[in-house]
Amino acid sequence: MQVDFVAPSPNDLLIKAVNFIKTAFNKNKALGQYQSDDLPNGFISDGVKRYIYEQKTILADRYEFLVYRLLRNRLEAGDIFCRDSIRFRSFEDDLINDRQWEQKEMLIADTGLTIFNQPIHSHLVELEKRLEDRITKVNQSISSGENEHLQIKKRGSHTRWTLPYTRDTESINHSFYDTLKQIDIRSVLHFVQQHCQFLDSFEHILGRYAKQNKDNRILVACLIAWGTNMGLGRMGEISDISYPLLAATSDNFIRLETLKEANDCISNAIAKLPIFKHYDIGETIHSSSDGQKAETRINTINSRHSPKYFGLGKGIVSYTMVANHIPVNARIIGANEHESHYVFDILFNNTTDIQPDVHSTDTHGTNEVNFAILHFFGYQFAPCYKDIHDKVNKSLYGFKHPSQYGDKLIKPVRKINTNLIIEEWENIQRIMLSLAVKTTTQSIIIGKLSAYARKNKTKRALWEYDNIIRSLYILNYIDSPPLRRNVQKALNRGESYHKLRKAVSFANFGKLRFKNENDQHIWGECSRLLSNCIIYYNASILSNMLAYRETKGLDSDVMKQISPVAWQHINFYGRYEFNIQQEPVDMDAIIQELAQLNVISETE
Repeated sequence: MQVDFVAPSPNDLLIKAVNFIKTAFNKNKALGQYQSDDLPNGFISDGVKRYIYEQKTILADRYEFLVYRLLRNRLEAGDIFCRDSIRFRSFEDDLINDRQWEQKEMLIADTGLTIFNQPIHSHLVELEKRLEDRITKVNQSISSGENEHLQIKKRGSHTRWTLPYTRDTESINHSFYDTLKQIDIRSVLHFVQQHCQFLDSFEHILGRYAKQNKDNRILVACLIAWGTNMGLGRMGEISDISYPLLAATSDNFIRLETLKEANDCISNAIAKLPIFKHYDIGETIHSSSDGQKAETRINTINSRHSPKYFGLGKGIVSYTMVANHIPVNARIIGANEHESHYVFDILFNNTTDIQPDVHSTDTHGTNEVNFAILHFFGYQFAPCYKDIHDKVNKSLYGFKHPSQYGDKLIKPVRKINTNLIIEEWENIQRIMLSLAVKTTTQSIIIGKLSAYARKNKTKRALWEYDNIIRSLYILNYIDSPPLRRNVQKALNRGESYHKLRKAVSFANFGKLRFKNENDQHIWGECSRLLSNCIIYYNASILSNMLAYRETKGLDSDVMKQISPVAWQHINFYGRYEFNIQQEPVDMDAIIQELAQLNVISETE
């Protein structure tokens, strides 16, 4: 009754029915009190009339339900809008306005979208040459036997080819860490604070008007309570700091903006360690993003059912981007939301100094627009395909008709519609500039662009451009074993981080008990902060050990292969004593002890 729904056509038949129902409800009248002829029925299709009518009389309850169902479907499809909503307002309302669009050249220069400086005709000519050359070279390498990994299987008149599934694993909890002395999580945070002062990021919510001074001991206790999923109440019971003090410090200092700033501080500090550059994949920073499910005991607005992961319960997803083992950005999303809508969001809003060139996801990270959007913004999108044969049969496109490729094994299924791209190029530019200047939530725009139900000329043109970039990647994926290994290696690092994060926040059996969405976001950032501190501590040991072996003239290659994701030497639980004097970590003593034990030779 309170929501205003709008359709592109002023004479939309469903909107007439919606307005009629609103009028009836405002008069406190039920639909059953009206005659059948009074109810707008032009929207009722022939296929459902037999369910709505009984002896030429409309069944009011079914009629009302049909209106709600069709209204929901058309909202999802983008045929009906709600201007007061972020998700369901018109797509045009999400884009930059006409006044901003007049400054297009300046916006292109400011946002660095250099592709748009080139005329679309010459840009498509370049893409055509690249794609057609790749199709020829990939088929030549197969026929000459150069691509020895591709296996061709013939069964009668049918020919099928396969690529081996790459399994490149990076071990977590490497045996190198078994000889390290146990250290509690509080000491790890103290060590990281000594080296990068991440606690300085936590400012009082009242700024200079604050009456409570910051106490790092209490702040660390709050971070551990949130990050381990223990909760402030339980921390008050098993530590020497009372719950009221913990709650007051948490309310005043721990917010999403202070947590993100602290996480960025630690991530940037790890990037400055000598070992960091050796984590590059293919001589570049290759990131990956994936979601980790977490069950919620208390229902919140973003908790959703997912029978595969939660059974009859509900949960959320912590979507994290990992680059060179470091969780550089993360956010909490609903279990019902498609992860592919957040790939660009999590990349573009990464505020650390670690800026990846290549980004990988699993199949859930792909949709109809991600290849195009990431290409425009200078990233190489490199998802993993388990069944590449089926992907080629559905998603490989060329600039010529399929019949012109003869009997090639790898050939396009359809010709690219270049005229559509040329006609809609200005509108595509407007969409990309809207993403760059963040006129609305980026995941909302991408969700609307990639949804199959929302089709118009501009979106189809963007999909066509996406088909070109995806086809180039698929051909490279078939022809390059190093690329397939690199993609799998990047994804494995994301999985390793998820295991660390699960170990960090395993209190209450990993089930979240937070009462609102904001608390879930704070838990997500705190658990990422604890994980970042552990990775910094491990990477510091590896960096110092690397420097020690290099100065002694010993082989240091094995150090570069050890992952900093490990926690068997970290003690998360027990009785916490924050008021006693903290003993600093003596890194030189740790390195000397490792050298005497000759751990590296055993690892080799």
